Amino acid sequence: MTEMVFGTVPVRAGEPVLPRWWRTIDRWSLAGVLVLFGVGLLLGLAASVPLAEKNGLPPFHYVTRQAFFGGVGMVVMLVISMMSPDMVRRMGVIGFLGAFAALALLPVFGTDFGKGAVRWYSLGFASFQPSEFLKPCFVIICAWLMAAAQEINGPPGRLYSFFLAVTVVLFLAFQPDFGQASLILFAWGVMYFVAGAPITLLTVIGGIVVAGGIAAYDASEHFARRIDGFLASEVDPRTQIGYATDAIQSGGFFGVGVGEGTVKWSLPDAHTDFIIAVAAEEYGLILVLFIIALYALVTGRSLLRLMKERDPFTRLAGTGLACAFGVQALINMGVAVRLLPAKGMTLPFVSYGGSSVIASGIALGMLLALTRSRPQGRLHDILIKRGR
Repeated sequence: MTEMVFGTVPVRAGEPVLPRWWRTIDRWSLAGVLVLFGVGLLLGLAASVPLAEKNGLPPFHYVTRQAFFGGVGMVVMLVISMMSPDMVRRMGVIGFLGAFAALALLPVFGTDFGKGAVRWYSLGFASFQPSEFLKPCFVIICAWLMAAAQEINGPPGRLYSFFLAVTVVLFLAFQPDFGQASLILFAWGVMYFVAGAPITLLTVIGGIVVAGGIAAYDASEHFARRIDGFLASEVDPRTQIGYATDAIQSGGFFGVGVGEGTVKWSLPDAHTDFIIAVAAEEYGLILVLFIIALYALVTGRSLLRLMKERDPFTRLAGTGLACAFGVQALINMGVAVRLLPAKGMTLPFVSYGGSSVIASGIALGMLLALTRSRPQGRLHDILIKRGR
């Protein structure tokens, strides 16, 4: 039927998988991700050595682990990027069921590693954080529901996705993990807007979110402490935010020099949540701007390619994944410069963390798969055909 309306599509008969993948993939975005991972290893060489020495481990213990888990993440990303949108959807739905079950069982089998929030499973040789894997799969299943709602006699997918988002956010808030909850809600809101939600409804939902934040402030000492620290007129120099702020200010434009930074000896999370402070201190504003440009490149190019997509699921899922990726990076860097309250969120592909880098590989693999060039996959094809 499609061929009858829009004409036949030239197909390269018998083209192998890898050449077809290389011809259709967004190579600029792929290169941006690989460079980000390389920058993360470079910063890990500086940021993780003090922690390794403190724990009595070899100097490059954490860098070696990051290289291993990052290698796994890169392989996973490349494999997923070769999938079709239908395969991505199936994997996302199955992955969501598994990740949500793991999230629900955290109060029983999870651990907090002394950080006050039960977010991880301890596997002995490594840890596993379900919420990291839940994010990309949540985006996929919500995009599927919203796309189904656009079909004739389709289900009320937008309503289903709303209840799903509320359920996931509540589970995350009870950990508590308000950072991941905010990111999940943001991704859902972006997709809901792209799917055609009225501004009035989104405004009402925004008001509910603000009311929820006020309630969380009153009910959670952990949440209130972070908000109070953010709103304080002066920063306590003995806190992580204080150390990070001083490091960023001392770095200047060119940095203090490779290996000459001191913040990594004071910050316990210098290799994870505050790795951008290490980058700013040792390499200066130049490297920070370069990192920001890489995130903007991947996010911006993905959104531009998705604007040409005709398939609702591909457009919605890709938009949610791209925006979640970009906003997570924005939140991490915003916390380091005290533009946002502390949230304990990693910098994708740069911060240390097995769950983070593998889950980021899954998310970007899905995004690269959805933004590949496909026959009849562009909106301007329809406009050209109809204009003839």
